Amino acid sequence: MNLHGIVSVSGKPGLWRALTQSKTGFILESLDEQKLKLVVNLSTAKLAALEEITVFGETEDLRLPDILERMKTLATIPDAKKADGKALRTFFREAAPDHDEEKVYASDIKKIISWFEILKNRPEFNAEPEIPAPAETEDPAE
Repeated sequence: MNLHGIVSVSGKPGLWRALTQSKTGFILESLDEQKLKLVVNLSTAKLAALEEITVFGETEDLRLPDILERMKTLATIPDAKKADGKALRTFFREAAPDHDEEKVYASDIKKIISWFEILKNRPEFNAEPEIPAPAETEDPAE
């Protein structure tokens, strides 16, 4: 899964791809079928890169990419708009078994499910993450 450049913007629904950086912020494109363009100013908007988001865990925080990867393998994903809190919690126990149930709210689970629904059919969601190649080092014996 390659989530590089995909962000969530506070106050804006859905997910966005960072196209380029300007002097004061970023130019984003929505991941929905409308492909809306948005210019966000970093002094007024908060961006959260999906590959850096974590969820509270019992022992340590859980990475969102790991949770999304596990969600791919689950048979059923509840409808975030229709499911009640109990059904969401039951589902999330499977997707993130070690999450902290007191700190992770139903609204958080709904948001993660809605992000999964946006991402699941995108090619980058099923692609391998980009790993930078190691730098060439000179052999000190020469």
